[in-house]
Amino acid sequence: MKYYFLFALGLILNYNRLVCQTQDSTLLQNKADSTVAKSEQILPIDTATTNESQDLNYQNPKKYTIAAINVVCSEYTDKNVVKLLSGLEVGNDIKIPGEEVAKAIKALLDEKLFEDIKISLEKTIGSDAFLRIEVTEKPRLSKYTFSKNVKKGDIEDIRTKLGLKSGKVLTDFALSHIERIVKLHFINQGFANTKVILTQTPDKSQKTPHNILNIEVINQRKVRIANINIFGNKSISAFKIRRVLTESKKFRWYTFWNNGKYLQENLEKDLSNIIYIYNNRGFRDAKILKDTVYFVSDNRVNIDITIDEGNIYYFGDIKWIGNTKYRSGQLDTLLNIKKGSVFNQELLKQKLEMNPNGIDISSLYMDDGYLFFQIMPQETNVVNDTINLNIQMYEGKQAYINKVIVAGNTKTNDKVIYREIRTRPGQLFRRADVIRTQRELSQLGFFNPEKIGIVPKPNPADGTVDITYSLEEKPSDQIELSGGWGGNMFVGTLGLTFTNFSIQRFFNKSAWCPVPSGDGQRISIRAQASGPSYQSFNFSFNEPWLGGKKPNLLTISTFHSRFYTTPNISQYINNSSGQEVINPQFGGMFITGASIGLGKRLKKPDDFFTLYTDVSYNYYELYNYSLNLLKSGFANDINFKINISRNSVDAPIFPKSGSNFTFLMQLTPPYSLVNGKDYTKILEADKNRFIEYQKYKITAEWFFPLTNKKAAEGQEARNLVLRTKVGLGILGYYNKRVGTSPFERYYMGGGGMSGMQNFVSREVIALRGYTDNSISSGVGDPICTRYIMELRYPISLNPQATLFALGFVEAGNTWSNYDKFNPFNVKRSAGLGLRVFLPMFGMLGLDYGWGFDNIPGNLSSGNGAGQLHFTLGATLGEM
Repeated sequence: MKYYFLFALGLILNYNRLVCQTQDSTLLQNKADSTVAKSEQILPIDTATTNESQDLNYQNPKKYTIAAINVVCSEYTDKNVVKLLSGLEVGNDIKIPGEEVAKAIKALLDEKLFEDIKISLEKTIGSDAFLRIEVTEKPRLSKYTFSKNVKKGDIEDIRTKLGLKSGKVLTDFALSHIERIVKLHFINQGFANTKVILTQTPDKSQKTPHNILNIEVINQRKVRIANINIFGNKSISAFKIRRVLTESKKFRWYTFWNNGKYLQENLEKDLSNIIYIYNNRGFRDAKILKDTVYFVSDNRVNIDITIDEGNIYYFGDIKWIGNTKYRSGQLDTLLNIKKGSVFNQELLKQKLEMNPNGIDISSLYMDDGYLFFQIMPQETNVVNDTINLNIQMYEGKQAYINKVIVAGNTKTNDKVIYREIRTRPGQLFRRADVIRTQRELSQLGFFNPEKIGIVPKPNPADGTVDITYSLEEKPSDQIELSGGWGGNMFVGTLGLTFTNFSIQRFFNKSAWCPVPSGDGQRISIRAQASGPSYQSFNFSFNEPWLGGKKPNLLTISTFHSRFYTTPNISQYINNSSGQEVINPQFGGMFITGASIGLGKRLKKPDDFFTLYTDVSYNYYELYNYSLNLLKSGFANDINFKINISRNSVDAPIFPKSGSNFTFLMQLTPPYSLVNGKDYTKILEADKNRFIEYQKYKITAEWFFPLTNKKAAEGQEARNLVLRTKVGLGILGYYNKRVGTSPFERYYMGGGGMSGMQNFVSREVIALRGYTDNSISSGVGDPICTRYIMELRYPISLNPQATLFALGFVEAGNTWSNYDKFNPFNVKRSAGLGLRVFLPMFGMLGLDYGWGFDNIPGNLSSGNGAGQLHFTLGATLGEM
């Protein structure tokens, strides 16, 4: 007798309920995309191949052994995988009818890979059952396209995020994933109303089922925040609360720096900032009761935030537990939190672990080798509004440095890095040394300061620690090919600067790629010209570690400059006797100079101090060139410089914190005091045959971070930085009869882009918003002051192209004599600027400033007139 059987998907959900149908064949079928199983017929079993002829009894299922499983599928699907997924195996015993087949169908359904699944009984021989599994795969991806309203840049970003490849099975999960990624991409741009519609079209060019997927994006205008309403606040004003919402800001057309974009994830981050400021004011129970976002128009939303402030709490008794090295009284003094003061969780954390404004408990221990030190504040009890604390401490033992490892340097030699590292094997571990090392490596300029990694690997068993410094090289050599307007002329510059040169490998042919490098030396070759009127040639060499054992700086430089006031007139002519003589109509000045300097780091008052001294010689030739009262003749300038500075800024290109103080004294020998000449009867040319002067400059510069955003993974931390600077310069004399030297005077005004300081032996000081040299007199002045305040914001901190914008206010002036000197009588200006640092070209700057004060005799400068300034170099025109 023939056997037939049939199971429905209902059997999967409820095994006690069987939907069956007995006909000339037996079929178990399930559609993969349906939640209800269908009953369909299959071909009759060949009676000639069976050995039994009784009807199928659903009340008494019969036990069979699987003799074979025949899988029917496309070429993309592995038959063995289908068998494995079904859970059916040859040799297994199953009951027919029974739940094993239903479980197999469910298992294949769960893979979401098949549109149609059939399991049928082909035949039985005795107690052996021969099964057939037929699966129809879901279509695969042929290619995918976007609707025409999607921009090319968005398409490229989305393709990167999706990572789709031809042949991917278009399961329900895959389609929902595609829809979610595309939608999220536009939501993150502020299109909160974005809709994504996926349409599949069969690709007839493929032999097997493949679909072309079209991604249609429907988005309206960007959704922006109209208003943020604060409810429940009593102790903190709504204005202050809105200020801490750093990412969710009200949109106003005049706040161009804030786009007012609404993003749910930004709002969630900002809500935690509200709790943060409440906690810092003693409201430790403060919470957000609810936040509601609702549309007030098609592209505007309001945000309502309801706050429960709770009660204010105060510090109670603070007890130290586990301290043996320092007495509790010493720790109380350092903690400096009085009983009864408002409870501030963040202040407590800073005082215990990381105080940006001074020493904390952890640094007290960590700077004395206690690397394994742990500190855990615990609330013992809360009495009314007073919180008592026990501060549990585990001091551990002092750790010594075992190994110091440097990784990632591909160009810079290890010795250049190791000599800047303050953590040495065998020394006691100090956290301050680690932080200082990070700063010194950044100051080298060879590595990306944002990617300097420090990984300590402590070994508590033997009380040692290994420290690994991971580095990422960045281009630092510069090719300068530029031009700018300054000194009422166009100045072109061509230069090469190798900042990581190696003079020791100069004769090693294999080291030239393109130049020998890696030893941290600096070589600069530079030429400037302004047509036939001006040429200048400079060379300098810098060795920061003379001898290789101590940071003793050696600098050697030389230059030659020429300026022609009559470029079309020859310097020499033949006299009546045919001899070559100076042309009396020729005008110009030539300077040749050289200097050698030595510098060293000081240890007192601290090791941020440096001392630099140098000796310079400049030789001047003047031909009908008016330099104060000196017009023609020769002059010699032999001077000695002493420069004492303290530099603690954290980075050379875009400093965020630290300060820079400089005192410069530049002296010539006091010839007039020892040569016995009567300078009331001497000619001007003879008076300046040997130039004498004494020059002093004092500058002080500070950097303050105004925001403290933390860098997200793979992103930059962009924080607003305030830069302030003051400077004073004085050019004095030894002998009143000699007077002020015509050389080394101050010329103020413009962007400081004259580029000819060496040539005319003058110091050009920038004052943006005014024309070049318009503040000082035509022959320069001996006294100068300048005050600067800048707000800087980084657009990109990428070492390949550092870019930051700035707004500035500054003031300055020069005085022709000491009786008129008044440091508060200054010319004021304000403006905006942009700085771009390219490793191959150095710092490029563009400023537009408005001068507010009147300049007598100069109608084009001051009085609110705007001036555009182009600058080259980070410190050009600075004082």
